[in-house]
Amino acid sequence: MRMKSLVQDAEETRLAIDMIGLGARMQMLESETGLSRERLLKLYKEIRGESPPKGMLPFSTDWFMPWQQNIHASLYMSLRRFVVEHANLQGLGATLQAFRMYREQVANNGLDQVMSLTRAWTLVRFFEARMLQQTGCTRCGGHFVTHAFDPEHHYVCGLCNVPARAGKGKRAMREAGEALA
Repeated sequence: MRMKSLVQDAEETRLAIDMIGLGARMQMLESETGLSRERLLKLYKEIRGESPPKGMLPFSTDWFMPWQQNIHASLYMSLRRFVVEHANLQGLGATLQAFRMYREQVANNGLDQVMSLTRAWTLVRFFEARMLQQTGCTRCGGHFVTHAFDPEHHYVCGLCNVPARAGKGKRAMREAGEALA
C-alpha cells in the first residue's frame, strides 16, 4: 500500500470542501477524491452542519428531457463547453467551473436553480458515455441536450416550440430565452 503525500491529501481535501460547498452528494465525493468515506462524512458534517442526504444518485437520461430541465441542462452544457474551449480546464475542474457559472447565470436572471451539482456531474457522465448529445435547433441555432442518436435534421428546441403546459406562460419562456442568450 502506497502512502499519499501530504500535498496530495491537502489538494483532495480542498477539492472535497469545494464540492461540498457546491452541494455534491457523497457518491460524487467518493468517486472524485481518494478520501475515505469516514473522512468525507466528517468534512460534510463540519461544512454543511448536517449529515449528507442518503439515497441513490439519479440515473436516467430522461430527467434532462422535459422542457425546463432541458433548458437548464443545455445552458449548463453550453457553459461547460465554453470553459473547456476557453479556460483550459478539463474533467472535474471544467464541471465545477461551469456549475459556478450556471448558478451565477440563473441567479442574475432571477430564475430558480433547477440543476444541482450532482445532476450536472451526472449529465457530463451521460455525455462521456455517449448516452446524450447536444443537437442544434433548426429555428434558433441554439444547442440543446437530446438523447444520443436521435434524428438531428429537423430538431426544434423547447424554446422555439414551447409545450402548452410548460412554465407560466410567455413570461417563463422569455426568462428562459434570456438565460440562454
